[in-house]
Amino acid sequence: MVLQQTLTALVVAVACVTGAQAACLDDARVADMAAHYFARTPAANLPPMDAADAACTRAKFDALLTQRLGKPIGYKAGLTNPAVQQRFRTDQPVWGRLYPGMILPTGSEVDAAFGARPLYEADMLVRVKSAAIHHARTPLEVLDAIDQVIPFIELPDLLVQAPPQLDGAGVAAINVGARLGVAGAPIAVPAWRGERYALLDALAAMTVTLTDAAGGKLGGGQGKDILGHPLQAVVWLAGALQKEGITLQPGDLVSLGSFSALLPPRPGLAVKATFDGLPGAAPVEVRFR
Repeated sequence: MVLQQTLTALVVAVACVTGAQAACLDDARVADMAAHYFARTPAANLPPMDAADAACTRAKFDALLTQRLGKPIGYKAGLTNPAVQQRFRTDQPVWGRLYPGMILPTGSEVDAAFGARPLYEADMLVRVKSAAIHHARTPLEVLDAIDQVIPFIELPDLLVQAPPQLDGAGVAAINVGARLGVAGAPIAVPAWRGERYALLDALAAMTVTLTDAAGGKLGGGQGKDILGHPLQAVVWLAGALQKEGITLQPGDLVSLGSFSALLPPRPGLAVKATFDGLPGAAPVEVRFR
């Protein structure tokens, strides 16, 4: 009951803040979108939105997801790669929430139709050590406030009937397509300063590659493809969340964005992500049935 009251208050508060300047999707439309999310069927495309429309709609949508999935376990920064931004006609990142059950272990087998509009991409998680992360202004300062770097294949879901029509605001409104992901073995952030500098350099310089079971290349990129340095996504996300009164907590997971193009899964496809140049990074694997 308390959780429901809190979620209701959240929706009302966001609506009050944005109502004067944005046409937030009404409750019925958002409820329909959530119903399609849980049924894994395509929802109607969204009308044109500005950033305030998207924030209001995302708050309503996330309130419904929280009712079914539980308290968020972290957040994802999306559209942090310029190539992906271009696809969605924006020059700004967006953010969404991660929920219990979304993070699977490496080697998991997943239905190829795991969502309404399923995709996969090479990604990375970090785990928050301290709320001091909100004071971080550089990737090195981010390292001081996290305790793990985790290789990751994200399995997002663009949800709507015609994903090419989505722009940055639309992606934000659907919680940045958060659905599933496969996490590899965590890499502990070293205690010694010199080792941290080495990790920092490796994260920017690493080559991330997606391959199939036969070793054929499916896609990939470099660490620096995310905002010049992958941990720069954390700087952006922490700032964006703080503007909405949200504080990252110890144990929260943060998804940094895509090192590769968004690709469609198919039954029988096995995908491996490797993070060459990142010491201690074991491959991450997922198979689609």
